This record gives sequence, C-alpha cells and structure tokens, in this order.
Amino acid sequence: MISQDILKNAISTVLIEAYFPELPNYYRGKVRENYDLLDGRRIMISTDRQSAFDQVLAAVPFKGQVLTQITRFWFDAVKDICPNYVLDYPDPNVIIGKQLNMLPIEIVVRDYMTGSTDTSIWMMYKSGQRMMYGQTFFDGMSKNDRLDKTIITPTTKADHGKHDVPITPNEIVSNGLLTKVQWDEIVVISNELFCRGRDIATKNELILADTKFEFGTDSSGRITVADEIFTPDSSRYWRATNYNDRISKGEEPESLDKEFLRLWIIEHCDDPYNNPIPAIPNDALIEFSQKYIMLYETVTGCEFVISSFQKESIKSRIRRNLLAYF
Repeated sequence: MISQDILKNAISTVLIEAYFPELPNYYRGKVRENYDLLDGRRIMISTDRQSAFDQVLAAVPFKGQVLTQITRFWFDAVKDICPNYVLDYPDPNVIIGKQLNMLPIEIVVRDYMTGSTDTSIWMMYKSGQRMMYGQTFFDGMSKNDRLDKTIITPTTKADHGKHDVPITPNEIVSNGLLTKVQWDEIVVISNELFCRGRDIATKNELILADTKFEFGTDSSGRITVADEIFTPDSSRYWRATNYNDRISKGEEPESLDKEFLRLWIIEHCDDPYNNPIPAIPNDALIEFSQKYIMLYETVTGCEFVISSFQKESIKSRIRRNLLAYF
C-alpha cells in the first residue's frame, strides 16, 4: 500500500489536464482527455480529476492510473463474454482503443437498494416512488438492503454538464434508441458481466453492489464494451467482512469507491446539484486515493506500482509514451 507521505507529496503533482496540441480531434470529458486519430483509433487519457454531482471538484492522487489499470484487469477477466474496444495500453494512464458508434444509453446493474444521486433507486424510493425503470418495488425497504433479484436500470446518456434521465426498456425500444434485438443482447451481456464481476469480488471479500456499463458497436455492428469497467468510479464496492455489522448499527457499508466522496459532499452541502460544494480538503483526497488503491490491490492481487513522479511529471511520462502517435 502506498504510504500517506507519498500521497501527500503527490497532491501537488496530480494530472489535472493532458492536452497535447500535436494530437488531433481533442475532446475533454469530466475525467478523460480524448483524441480521435484519423485511422479510426482513439486515445483515452485518464486524468486524476474527480467529478461528482455533474461537476469536476478536485483531483485525486493516482486516480487516473487506478482507473486505467483496473479496467485492464477486468477487460482481461471478461474478454470471453463480450469484445471490448481496447487495442493497446501504452502508458499506465492511457488506453488506445477502436472508435465505436456509441449507443445512447447507460446500463446500471444493481444488487442493492442504494445510491445518493438523482438517478439512484434509493433516492427515488425514499421520495416515495415504487415504480422505477419499469420495475415495481415494495414498501418497507431500507437503504443498502439487498434486492430480491439483480436488476438493470438504464438511463439516457446526457450531454456534458446535463443530467442522465431514467428510462424504461419499453421506452428505449419505442423511442428508437435501440432495437429490440440490441436491447435483448445488451441485457444478456450485462447480466453475464455483472455475474463475473460479482463472483470475483466475492472471492476477494468484497460486495459488488452495482456497476455501470457503456456499449457501442464496432465497424461490423457488434456490441462492444466501451469506456471503463468495474472501476471505483463506475461501481460500488463494499467490504463484505463487516457489512452485516455496520448495517445492523445503521451505518453505511465500508466503501472502496466514489461513494465515499459523494457522502462527504452530502454531509457538507445541502442539495449539491444546486448549491456550491465546498473545497474538498487534502485529508479527504488522500483517504479517497487510499481507497482506490486498496480496491485495485484487493481485486487484482497485485501491488499498485507508481512511476517516479518526483523525477518526471505524469504528463511528461504520457507524452514520452505517446510520441509514436504524434
């Protein structure tokens, strides 16, 4: 595990941006910098930026490296289920992938009644809704309860700075977002991916509460997994060893994911979608980084290794590793 002293020193060296004017077709997302090459490849650079409640709020030491490397582990672990877009990993923060025709929905697979954002089933349930995402929920559930069955809750894919919107499977097909054949295939793939992720998490004494998938189609029309997979940004992971004890005490599960930051924000800001969010202190960012690194090491069984960031900046290292693409 990386020491606190290293993480404290790394606060000042986080990768906030990865703009390289030598590369074409630049697009900046909340976390990633993207470049579409003329030969059909895409360069995706994971920065250390952290977003929550539709805002970029801070930067977390080594977060971009965790996202890329844990995605690499998971893509290798599920490659027999569905093809993915990855062609190469030239740098710890970089994926070279195929450009896809992205499908206009996001898929969240859930095993638990939880969440803190507007599209989470817990926030909707707490507000009194019992019909969500085309599924009926019964009275009497509490936050972080396990659901009777695994469910899929799709949302539309909002433009940058806007909110995703819940949608039902019937609406997806009737509005022409996907064909019935595409939707049925995505349901099968998503369930198989989630089952594999849940099994691997369970073997490592973790609970995979939910996760998000994004899909596109390649040049031959095949459904292909895109973006990231089973990362702490796109998933909720809880410690299984103390889950029952913490729930019995009315406490939140011990999380190793982005929910740590969401809960910190909710504690310090009323209605973070509409009110200013206070600056996140370094201590919280360091704890956040530790959780991400701990998740990587727990899931993969590998030690998290960082480059010598004090001798060469992360951006300089990425530039050196991407010279062949300039």
